[in-house]
Amino acid sequence: MFIVGLGTAVPPNRYTQAQCWEAIAGAGQFAQLDRRARATLQGVLLRDNGIHTRSLALDSLKEVFDIDPDTLHRRFAKHAPVLASQAAVDALRQAGILPSAIDAVIVSTCTGYLCPGLTSYVAERLGLRPDVLALDLVGQGCGAALPNLCTAEALLRTNRRETVLSICVEVCSAAFYLDNDPGVLISACLFGDGAGAAVLAAAPAHGGRRVEWKAARSLHIPAERDALRFEQRGGLLRNILTPQVPRLAAQYAETVLDEVLDSARITRGEISAWIWHAGGRKVLEALQETIGLDAADVRWSSEVLGKFGNLSSPFVYFVLQAALRDNAPGGWWWVSSFGAGFSCHGALLKVA
Repeated sequence: MFIVGLGTAVPPNRYTQAQCWEAIAGAGQFAQLDRRARATLQGVLLRDNGIHTRSLALDSLKEVFDIDPDTLHRRFAKHAPVLASQAAVDALRQAGILPSAIDAVIVSTCTGYLCPGLTSYVAERLGLRPDVLALDLVGQGCGAALPNLCTAEALLRTNRRETVLSICVEVCSAAFYLDNDPGVLISACLFGDGAGAAVLAAAPAHGGRRVEWKAARSLHIPAERDALRFEQRGGLLRNILTPQVPRLAAQYAETVLDEVLDSARITRGEISAWIWHAGGRKVLEALQETIGLDAADVRWSSEVLGKFGNLSSPFVYFVLQAALRDNAPGGWWWVSSFGAGFSCHGALLKVA
């Protein structure tokens, strides 16, 4: 399988962390929080935690305090199809492929639910063929990009489809609200909205860089499920985010990495570019320490985190795009994401 086009999209309005703090501190809900919760918000938003700005599907930060279930659902239903379609158009343009050439579309999300799924709305917006195979994947959290791509690879490998459109989109602001739970508060300070898309084909593109998907593996640890997941309470998605996440992410990322590299008979030293999902600065620091990386190895992940925050499932599309734009050296590239479950995924690319 070859990645022949790559696209990303974010909402037009971007906010600094200081702007988010000013909005929260002036909101009526802020006074209802306990002292520890108020200190948590101030600390996370104002200290240097690697995030500088975030793009949010809000016309004004005041909208973030409209937190009834119907309002949040409308936010997802309005913005998710738009962001997904924008990223897809970007990927199709780069690939030089018309929408009519797409045989299958796969959309992953975890921040909202539609029936029919997002594929219906994306297919309509893009003008995909009526016989396109449309698959909606939900519930995989921040790690969803790689299972999405693995599904595309399976379709291409069996020769049942020739060109597949892969999309991950999250409207994290449709799951923001404030209460005294640290996981809920920290999530509201870290996540941003966005979408990533890739056009995938059985043959490489003509011209440009050659990006080939070579091998992949996933690891699922249900015993650690409560460390990172969504729950629904009062009709609202509630992010369960625990302090154990950086350690778990690094531990299982190393396991998946070693299994794939051992199978391919490749050493860590032969990896010329690292494409990591970044749940936050602490996650990147844990990955560096556990796997033996330096700041240069995670620079694209750090760059995306600083500019957009944690985008959840689209994140690795942004990082891969950044590495390609930076003309990162060819050779073996490693892509890894992790998320709810607890799950971890990794893929080996050959880039020329």
